This record gives sequence, structure tokens and C-alpha cells, in this order.
Amino acid sequence: MHHASDILLTLFLVFVAAQLGAELAQRLRLPGVVGEIAAGCVVGPSLLGWISPDQILPGTPLDVLAEIGVVLLLFSVGLETRLEDLKKVGKVAFLVGLLGVLIPFALGGLWAHGNGFPWGKSLFIAAAFVATSAGITARVLQELGALQRLESKVILGAAVIDDILAMLLLGVVVSLQGGGGFEPARLLVVLGSAIGFIALVGLGGARVMRWNSEWLETPHSAHSPLAIVLAICLGLAWLSTLLGLAAIIGAFLAGMIASETRQQHMLEKQTQPLMALLTPFFFVITGSKIDLAQLASAEALGMLAIVTVIAIVSKLAGGWLGSLSMGRRAATIIGLGMVPRGEVGVVVASLGLAAGVFSDRIYAIIVAMSLLTAMVTPPVLAWLLKRYPASGVVNPGAGG
Repeated sequence: MHHASDILLTLFLVFVAAQLGAELAQRLRLPGVVGEIAAGCVVGPSLLGWISPDQILPGTPLDVLAEIGVVLLLFSVGLETRLEDLKKVGKVAFLVGLLGVLIPFALGGLWAHGNGFPWGKSLFIAAAFVATSAGITARVLQELGALQRLESKVILGAAVIDDILAMLLLGVVVSLQGGGGFEPARLLVVLGSAIGFIALVGLGGARVMRWNSEWLETPHSAHSPLAIVLAICLGLAWLSTLLGLAAIIGAFLAGMIASETRQQHMLEKQTQPLMALLTPFFFVITGSKIDLAQLASAEALGMLAIVTVIAIVSKLAGGWLGSLSMGRRAATIIGLGMVPRGEVGVVVASLGLAAGVFSDRIYAIIVAMSLLTAMVTPPVLAWLLKRYPASGVVNPGAGG
């Protein structure tokens, strides 16, 4: 058990490292998130060791802060996303989400099986190629003020669909590891519950907030609207985990329904200081989870290069094909926006290691791939967004 003074020192070091990393990245004309992830690699167990391995285990203070940070990030992204905006890109977002899962899963499974893994373990490895990290791309879009572009709406909508399908696939491959096969009926229940949850919260919640948001100001506290919507955010994040979804889906939905209130702009402004404090922890901890020693050989680096190329090309292809109706430039931006794996790939790799499916080397390669896609994508995406003007911008004040 850690002493309070040790925890506070670690929090100080991590936070300062995040600020320095973000500042350096921005001076190099890279998104700040790249510097924060790189800072995590530097201060993590592999290099400086300011963060020890037992400090980033599930349930530790740093892990909890990182989780709260990414929940707040997706909540703030939801605050800038109207339901009507997502409806306009619903069909394209569905295709992007679907193809962005199927193509990486197929190519990842074929690569793993071709490297000698039996099909059961190959499918588990393939699951690490699937889910997009909405947090990484959302941060880049937010930093660039690009959340109102149509491409951004497609990416965010597809990320929700992507997460549902990824969790279902993960449920299948986890079941297969037990040797008893999987239960289609149970997975259908999970799928139905997830879709019902998103529809109920997204449609019903948005309608309630649009109809009357005065009740948010009923308490006497000047910050009551923020306190109430943050409570809704945490509650929906918790409900998401009960349904087998990522907590960030519930947080995003909470922000989206809060965007329908007349207090939207005030909520955005009040959320910024919380994000400035907590969100950097997520990206630094993400970067600290890689064991660089496992990659200290030509064979491991060669395997990492192949895995990373497969991860990038497969997601890019899925996103590009799914959104080609919007034009090639927009499709390229969307495909690239779906590339980062970030924390999702790390989670799958951790499950594989705990289940005995992955060796330490395969685990390190999957985690490194997840982090490389998270670090390589933001600067390229930022360059594309600045180079190409928006093919369409959704008016945040429009009601439909």
C-alpha cells in the first residue's frame, strides 16, 4: 500500500511530465497528445522508472485518475456533438464502424495464424487490432477546433458502433479460450442491450434536455448544472460498463444530451479546468504501459513493424471504403481518424496476458502497436485537417 506522500509525488511527476511533453510536441508543431504519450514512455517503468509497474495496475490511484480523465474527455466531446448532427451521417458512420472492425479483425487473425498461433489464440490477437481509441482522435479534433466538421461527426459516430462490435468480438474470443465455445444467444442479448441503451439515452435523453433544461438550475449552487450533468456522466459511464461497453460511450452520450441544453456553452467553459487537470493522466499512463525491454531485438522490432503496418492499413481501408461516398479527401481523413488503438488495444493485450494467450513479447508488441498508432496518427491527421478545407461543417447552433 502506498503512502499518501508517495502518491502525491507520483501525481506531481506525472502531471509535470505531461505538461512538458505537450509543450515540446506543440513547439515541434505536433498535437499535444503525442508529447503526453511520449512522456509516459519516458517516465514509465521502462526508462526513468518514476512510475512503477504496480502503480498502473487496475484500481490504483493513477489508473483511476486516467479513467476519469478519458471519461471527462469524451464527455466534453459529447458537449460539442448534437444528436441531429450524428443523424445526418448515420449511414456513413455505420459503414465506417462495420468495415473498420471486420477488415482489421480478418487481417490480424490471418497474420497471427500465419505466425504459428492456433485459431483460438489468433482470434484473440485479432481482437486487439479492432477497436478504435475515440479518446486519441477526439483530443486531436478538439485541439484543432475541428469537431464541427462532417468528417469528425462520422468518426465519432463510427467510434460508438466500432466499440459495440469490438466488445461483442472480444466476448466471442474470450468464450473460445474456455474451450466450451460461445453462446450466440447471450451475445445477442448483449448487442440488444447495448443498442437499446444508446437509443434510449441518445434519443430520449436529448428530447428531455431539449424540452426543458431549467431543472438543472433548481439547486441553489451556482455550479448545479455542471454538478448534475457530471453526475449523469459518471452514472452513464457506469451503466456502459455493466452492459459490456467502454465507460467512454456512456460519457460521450452524457455530453451529447447535455449539448441540447441552453447551458451548453457554460458547461463547456466550466469543464475545461477539470480536463486540464485530469485528462493528461490518461495519456501519460497509456504511454507508461509498454515494456521497452521486450522489444530490444531485431526480430521483435521486425514483428512490431509488420503488426503496426497491418493495424494502420486495415483501419484506414475500412474507414476509407465506408466513407468513400463523401469524397476521397474526406474518406482519407475519416479512415486515418479511426486508426489509433490507444487504451483499447492495451486492454485487450492485458486480458490476453492474464489468460495466458500472449507471451510477454507478444503482449509488448500489441501494446507498442497500440501506442504507435496513437502517436503516429495525430500529427498526420492534424496536417490533413489543416491542408484540406472542411467538406462540410455542422452548425453547432442548428437544431436539425
